[in-house]
Amino acid sequence: MNNHYIPVAKPVARLIEEFNRLPGIGPKSAQRLAYHLLRMPPEQAKALAEAILEVKERVVLCSICQNVAETDPCPICCSEGRDRGRICVVEEPLDILALERTRQYDGLYHVLHGVISPMDGIGPEELKIRELLARLRHNTFSEVILATNPNLQGEATAMYLQRLIAPLGIRVTRLARGLPMGGDLEYADEITLARALEGRMEMKGI
Repeated sequence: MNNHYIPVAKPVARLIEEFNRLPGIGPKSAQRLAYHLLRMPPEQAKALAEAILEVKERVVLCSICQNVAETDPCPICCSEGRDRGRICVVEEPLDILALERTRQYDGLYHVLHGVISPMDGIGPEELKIRELLARLRHNTFSEVILATNPNLQGEATAMYLQRLIAPLGIRVTRLARGLPMGGDLEYADEITLARALEGRMEMKGI
């Protein structure tokens, strides 16, 4: 039996390690991605590297809504045609894209950049909740739509936010149950999301 260990080239090992840091990428997937990249034509690999660098150099967080954008404030926050009396709170920037595709919502947004998840060591302090409350206190909003995902973490985060917002006297609503429990907004189709927006319900404290 041949027990000789064949070492992985250091640049490849480093690439595998970096891929493994990405969410949802395990060791096997990281290896497949790394070796796929090795087989890529040089121009494709260069284009990928340049796209990653461009994202880090040119994309910023909007100081108002915390969405990713090329400008600060972002185009949605700057738009004069948006309804400034409503604000929709989402987990991630991708959720805004999903909701915009429905063409049923014309208000403003706020991105939390995650959900409360004690198992993962994520508490309210790690989210953009402080920034949300500051916006609500310094602007006149008639409604806050909590559009966190319909899973345990999303529901817990929505309830936590409802308790914080209720004393401000602002109506708090939640997307209707047209969304499947355990699903993510970014994967929902436009019709389901549109119906969830139309049928949103007011949240009441426990």
